[in-house]
Amino acid sequence: MTEKILIYDFGSQYTQLIARRLRELNVYCEIHPYNSEQEFNDVKGIILSGSPCSVNEDGAPQVDLENLFQKAPVLGVCYGAQLMAKNLGGSVGKSEHREYGRATMIQTGEYNQLLDGLNHESQVWMSHGDTISSLPENAKIIAITHSIPVAGFELTGYENSVYGIQFHPEVYHSTEGLELLKNFVYKICNCSGDWTPGHFIDETVLKLQETIGETDKVILGLSGGVDSTVAAALLNKAIGHRLICIFIDNGLLRKNEFIEVQDSYKHLNLNVIGIDASQEFYDALKGISDPETKRKTIGRVFIEVFQREASKFDDAKWLAQGTIYPDVIESVSVKGPSVTIKSHHNVGGLPEKMHLKVVEPLRSLFKDEVRRVGKAIGLSDSLLGRHPFPGPGLGIRILGDITPEKVQLLQNADAIYIAKLREYGWYDKIWQAGTILLPIYSVGVMGDERTYEQVVALRAVGSTDGMTADWVHLPYEILADISNSIINQVRGINRVVYDISSKPPATIEWE
Repeated sequence: MTEKILIYDFGSQYTQLIARRLRELNVYCEIHPYNSEQEFNDVKGIILSGSPCSVNEDGAPQVDLENLFQKAPVLGVCYGAQLMAKNLGGSVGKSEHREYGRATMIQTGEYNQLLDGLNHESQVWMSHGDTISSLPENAKIIAITHSIPVAGFELTGYENSVYGIQFHPEVYHSTEGLELLKNFVYKICNCSGDWTPGHFIDETVLKLQETIGETDKVILGLSGGVDSTVAAALLNKAIGHRLICIFIDNGLLRKNEFIEVQDSYKHLNLNVIGIDASQEFYDALKGISDPETKRKTIGRVFIEVFQREASKFDDAKWLAQGTIYPDVIESVSVKGPSVTIKSHHNVGGLPEKMHLKVVEPLRSLFKDEVRRVGKAIGLSDSLLGRHPFPGPGLGIRILGDITPEKVQLLQNADAIYIAKLREYGWYDKIWQAGTILLPIYSVGVMGDERTYEQVVALRAVGSTDGMTADWVHLPYEILADISNSIINQVRGINRVVYDISSKPPATIEWE
């Protein structure tokens, strides 16, 4: 079994970053809501995350600390540290000098494994309104800042090591934060750091073979994207041609994508069946403008088409999905179901009436890890480097109702945009780029003629996993060339704008 670090999520915006930093250290970890029941087999350490709550609030999140201390070494981060201090006999109150942002951590000189090898003074990132005003009797201070008397502490008297820190080591602004986390997982928790792409592939292939068995067939809905491609490659490695891949053209793919994607799969020796169902989707979407209704309609028709095609294989027992870890995390809320920003197309899956068991070989991976696994399997850079593309496709990049004419208009404009990004060497520098057809018309002049045509917005963002994103500063001369090319070559578009919104507060897609 894989050794792991368990991260208790109290609702901090930084919790996923903790997981990502540990994964960078080749240490497997899982995020779970603080109030979920856990098994502690193979758990090498426990991290208590930060939280937007105060430990002094009524109903503040709680865990059984004494129980956790018996299971494995524990590191409390911000809220986690304050929770330990308060519940074990110390006190936490509103800070007279609230610290948000950069601060200087100063070690007290008490040797400890957590800060071993770090500089005596080190920049850290604070984000808290409360502060620890007194510690339990069995605690010793290991670090302070210029503003607060307790930046870090160690609890003694337990079988396992227990530490608390009031700063966030997982953010890049904490300059030696990764070293601190490395100390925790390697020196304190004795993790081996063997969770590599190769290790994941070997373990996953073996697990898939054991789960699926020697005769069952598996059906996978291919999208042409990185996730479903890597999932297919893993399954193909495990069960060969017992994997049946169904690639559905919903009429909302990029220009020529249905043919190009199928061609790209040929050298992978995958068993791929292509289905052109574009007219079914257009008929179902006719007259629908609401974004969430469009998503649900596209999802419903996809399920109908997929069920119809999958039912042709009576011996298929499993449904494979390209679900990845951010999908899983976003579908589990610390305080119950979260507000629907936009519905996911993976988690939740196809209805139980298909009578297929679900297998999700990538559900423990972040996006960049999926790419590293794909590379280790031997997939081409052209497949792994494809930008993420939304499950509903161009259906949520056409604002307003959808018609075949609008799809063709957007496909042509988007094809020019993507081709230009490749031409200028920018495609691989961007996390995701796409074109959005706006539901407005603008006046233009072409030659001596007045035009009244549609507007497209160009979107390009940089990100690591899609959870946060910033707009890409494309050079003006490149934007000018893209704009001119679209307007001159795509009849029906006479204006191009560039989206400079970050996530948050905006989302990557417009709908």
